[in-house]
Amino acid sequence: MFETIIGLEVHVQLNTQSKLFCSCPTSFNHEQNTNTCPTCLALPGALPVLNKEALRKAGMFGTAVDATINRTSFFDRKSYFYPDSPSAYQITQLYTPIVEHGRLVIDFEDGQSKTIRINRAHIEADAGKNIHEGAISKVDLNRAGTPLLEIVSEPDMRSAEEAILYLKKLHSIVRYIDISDANMQEGSFRVDVNVSIRPKGDEKLYTRVEIKNINSFRFIQRAIELEVARQIEAWEDGMYEEEIVQETRLFDQVKQETRSMRGKEEAADYRYFPEPDLLKVIVDDAMYVQIRDIPELPDAKKERFVSKFGLREYDAAVITADLETAHYFEAMLEQGITAKNAVTWLTVELPGRLSGGMTPSTSPISAMTLGTLVKRIEESVISGKAAKEILDYLFENNGGDVDAAIEKLGLKQVSDTGALEALIDDILSANADKVAEYKSGKDKLFGFFVGQAMKASKGSANPQALNDILQTKLAQ
Repeated sequence: MFETIIGLEVHVQLNTQSKLFCSCPTSFNHEQNTNTCPTCLALPGALPVLNKEALRKAGMFGTAVDATINRTSFFDRKSYFYPDSPSAYQITQLYTPIVEHGRLVIDFEDGQSKTIRINRAHIEADAGKNIHEGAISKVDLNRAGTPLLEIVSEPDMRSAEEAILYLKKLHSIVRYIDISDANMQEGSFRVDVNVSIRPKGDEKLYTRVEIKNINSFRFIQRAIELEVARQIEAWEDGMYEEEIVQETRLFDQVKQETRSMRGKEEAADYRYFPEPDLLKVIVDDAMYVQIRDIPELPDAKKERFVSKFGLREYDAAVITADLETAHYFEAMLEQGITAKNAVTWLTVELPGRLSGGMTPSTSPISAMTLGTLVKRIEESVISGKAAKEILDYLFENNGGDVDAAIEKLGLKQVSDTGALEALIDDILSANADKVAEYKSGKDKLFGFFVGQAMKASKGSANPQALNDILQTKLAQ
């Protein structure tokens, strides 16, 4: 039996308006190589100037993960050459990063939890982007110099499940404190996975393999599973030392395999030394106060939802895992509905109609619309069944007004006592034999009368009012 050892390096693109060491904008959907300057291009004589906002956002993350925030930190130069790095080095933080020794708690479905240690989070400049078009390769440097926060965990995760729980929690925190849009498809939240195995009970750390730049939680999970299987097979075949070497691999989602890219460098290969063009970084008292002032975090919001609204722990966790969904839920409650019904329609009925990567906040149904729909159920204006039909109609018509849809579809419940009494009188008169049977002890016939009444009203009768009137008349 083997134990899996997983450590994660996550690159989070900070959502500053300008780059890390110059005033070029951090927008990339512009013409290639237009958001550049002598500093981005590493031209001789161009000097970097640190973006203060990037420092503040990095410190906010440190607060969010209960880490040590170094009031004095330093930048270092990491030497390597890639085509999309014109300077042939990267400015980063190796020896004294802004954030150290944090922690993040992951929660399992069975109610258990586990603390994952965060070794460090340091600021560094991003590279550009290689573009391959057929036989031609080009380099776009619009992204070069964008501020990144690299978050390095300790090797505390023991399964792909734990790794995904950690990443989803980390992704949620980054979005909650608004330091990045964390869009994985656009590269704002990039993950490198370090994987090794060892026999259970062994405390030694064996050769780790890095799987680079995976951009979806599903792919990350699959890449870990494939790499673990590869390493176990090599061990069992007696080929571990020959086949498992310290290297960087990629995940091929088509072939469902990890594949070698290059040998993994050690720290010495990068020839780190203190960055000569930057002074030490000092977090003064004013900035430290800003860094410590962060928005409500997912765990705190979850606990608030449980205590304030009486939600189940699981439901609260589902709703607060995504910031937009949490905001959507609170906006629904502004319509004056109960939290229990809001949860049902937000986590069951609405998701059942979402497709193509759509979320509640990007769906055609606004929080106010869904909240109003639930309110009409609670007011007995419509039934729960009718509400589902109305929701389908609103989806088909890209949203719209709830009350107008109720009128158009003719789904308003009949609660008028007089109208219901007349309808029930007709049914009881037409079924005198069954009335006699009911009164002689066949209580199950009550359901028959309810069904006949609902059929006669074409489903528009208020069920509670209908039941009350039926019980009264059958008791006479």
